[in-house]
Amino acid sequence: MTVTSPLARRTEFLAFSPPLIGAEEIDEVVDTLRSNWITTGPKTKRFETEFAAALGAPGALALNSCTAALHTALVTAGIGPGDEVVTTPMTFVASVNVIEHVGARPVLADVEPDTLNIDPAHVEAAISPRTRALLPVHYAGHPADLDALGALADRHRLIVLEDAAHALPAAARGRRIGSGPNPVAFSFYATKNLTTAEGGMLTGDPEFLARARMVSLHGMSREASTRYQQGGSWFYEVMLPGFKYNMTDIQAALGIWQLRKLARHQERRRAVVAQYDNAFGDDPALELPVTRPEVEHAWHLYVLRLRPEVLRIDRGRFIRELADRNIGSSVHFIPVHLHPYYRDRYAYAAERFPVAYENYQRMLSLPLNPRLTDHDVADVIEAVLDVARRFRR
Repeated sequence: MTVTSPLARRTEFLAFSPPLIGAEEIDEVVDTLRSNWITTGPKTKRFETEFAAALGAPGALALNSCTAALHTALVTAGIGPGDEVVTTPMTFVASVNVIEHVGARPVLADVEPDTLNIDPAHVEAAISPRTRALLPVHYAGHPADLDALGALADRHRLIVLEDAAHALPAAARGRRIGSGPNPVAFSFYATKNLTTAEGGMLTGDPEFLARARMVSLHGMSREASTRYQQGGSWFYEVMLPGFKYNMTDIQAALGIWQLRKLARHQERRRAVVAQYDNAFGDDPALELPVTRPEVEHAWHLYVLRLRPEVLRIDRGRFIRELADRNIGSSVHFIPVHLHPYYRDRYAYAAERFPVAYENYQRMLSLPLNPRLTDHDVADVIEAVLDVARRFRR
């Protein structure tokens, strides 16, 4: 068998997750810049309305990040010192940092071996008299088991605050994530399925969102766009010490067109996933991501898990080998309990959450975005299979 050079095919580096911005988004941003209003205003309101309609959500509040949406929701719900919030170790730390920000205690519960979403059985064991909320994360775009988590929340009278940073436009049992009355936080970061460069959205009950809107903008009783428009009043009152979390019309201009293109972008994501699944399914060194039959996966991430018993190299070396073949990849995520702050503050051993820890050591995320051409996908496949075969035991 002739072995070719790993750099023989691809000569340019394939970035892991670049955005796909078209002429429509650019024109909408330019239109905003030429208007009389560039911060939170009419386009932000339009984006909120269209986003809520697309999901069938009762309401939507545009913010400057998913982190801001989570923090705002916790504050609005009155969660603070002495309270506990049960969440997952398999997430970006923002999901847990916001719990610390409000003075509550994050309580971690291990994840399911297949989806890597928070395991309801472990959640139940973690609930105490101090628990006020559950904060599930829809990992990689696969919905968490909301039926089981909702039943626990009802039994213990808890709030369910969903971190849906990966989950646009996911669905579970025919219902879009974000379509219910409970608070759900979305991310529009540069790598997400819909991007406003930085940004986020909080969906939920309109009454809850009305309070959250005040929390998100200094606790003020009236927004600037209503104060400065013709006939508006300069007068406002500060009702509480809020934050500065509003989205601008410049960001919303991007979001309006990204939302309109979302279905087409998702079609491309699913096509790439199908090619990956078909190529990697028979390789004994690779474990594919799963999709349970009752869900619609958003496919924000395509997370392969390596089988170390089949390979002579670890995950770190595998990623370096892909980079040598000009293929970008990443790891999602370093579990929360391994980071020094949480490890030391709560005296976590690495094996405290064995499912999260074991899977973290062998996972890597492959490029998955609508900008990928079939040639790009073929290069990714060729590189992954080449590394897996070269370093097989």
